[in-house]
Amino acid sequence: MESKFDQHVQERAVLVGLNADCFRADETATDASLEELEALLETAGGFCTAKILQNRHTPDARTFIGQGKAEEVRMLIEATASNMAIFDNSLSPSQIRVLEELLEVTVLDRSALILDIFAQRAKTAEGRLQVELAQYKYLLPRLSGMGTSLSRQGGGIGTRGPGETQLETDRRHIRARIAKLEEELEQVRKVRAMQRRQRDKNSVPVVALVGYTNAGKSTILNHLTGAGIPANNRLFDTLDTTSRALSVSDTLDVILSDTVGFISKLPHHLVDAFRATLEELEYADLLIHVIDASDPDREEHIAVVDKLIGKLAKEDTPVIQCYNKADLLPATDVPVGKNKVRLSAKEGFGMEELLSLIEENLARGQHQVKLLIPYSKGGLLDRLHKEGTVQSVDYAPEGIVTEAICGPVLFGQLRDYIVEE
Repeated sequence: MESKFDQHVQERAVLVGLNADCFRADETATDASLEELEALLETAGGFCTAKILQNRHTPDARTFIGQGKAEEVRMLIEATASNMAIFDNSLSPSQIRVLEELLEVTVLDRSALILDIFAQRAKTAEGRLQVELAQYKYLLPRLSGMGTSLSRQGGGIGTRGPGETQLETDRRHIRARIAKLEEELEQVRKVRAMQRRQRDKNSVPVVALVGYTNAGKSTILNHLTGAGIPANNRLFDTLDTTSRALSVSDTLDVILSDTVGFISKLPHHLVDAFRATLEELEYADLLIHVIDASDPDREEHIAVVDKLIGKLAKEDTPVIQCYNKADLLPATDVPVGKNKVRLSAKEGFGMEELLSLIEENLARGQHQVKLLIPYSKGGLLDRLHKEGTVQSVDYAPEGIVTEAICGPVLFGQLRDYIVEE
């Protein structure tokens, strides 16, 4: 795919944000969001030469930031030898075209930058499919504003662009590719659904790690399961879901899943494209919301994740708030209460308390028992397979010897056959 998303060399960029009175909180730019944009740029392999935050009552329909401010940005780009301008807000196709003509450099908005990072980070076939789908969905409404980037160049019949005929050809090509990608991702969803049915059959609960990007989810997964996945101090280091078995206690085994990190102003088409991955949240039995306790914008980032959990997870799914990196600040600066835990995945403290909370939320009333089931009651073994966790089965002359974990209702009904608890 030939587009602006494919630039992996370091770029020198001026970062621009607009704070307008008419914007919602998730649309406006602030000093903090520009700092985050700089971190995103560094993650993508670029370098920030300057930052500008413009205040206006409303965005300018043509240049977004106004003609005078655009000229100021152009002069700053020239003075710093920059070759890009990246906006913290979303830009329309026409605004991108006008700004590129005025500034004489490549212009991206926050969504395009995040997509570029995802394109670099995606390693699995599924991850690449999801990123490509998000890129095309971002690109389709912007075709007319992207100059000649997707049009054939040269002379002769059929090569003169970027006329309306060529743009329509591009649109048809992209729509066809989107349909193909959505079809392939639907197959991924079906495979995941089959895997979930198998887990349900085996009665293995699913615990999903969620949180703002770079909160430490992968480090926690590695510490608890020895997964050995890369856990670097950079945004969006994990795009592809990793699931590992975890023995929480003698009576509770779970599947622990790492998920892609969230971020403020996460492009909606990116959330849609990653729906197959994020379905793990919808079917999870428990969520662990990993929070960077040392983050100065902690509360804002908690709100971003809580909002997305509200959209993606079942309404009654329990959530543990896990305050990671708690070794970097006083204990009094970390909230305490029900389903809250203070820990440091890097230093290793607080993990036992986290495991206890997982068990408390998932294993209430669970019993580990040894049963002797008469052959005439063989149907009870089927119930154990469906409603409990069968650990071993041995066929003795006097009956079926079974070790299993079961809930309180089944425990009561099997009480007559329990030989050891």
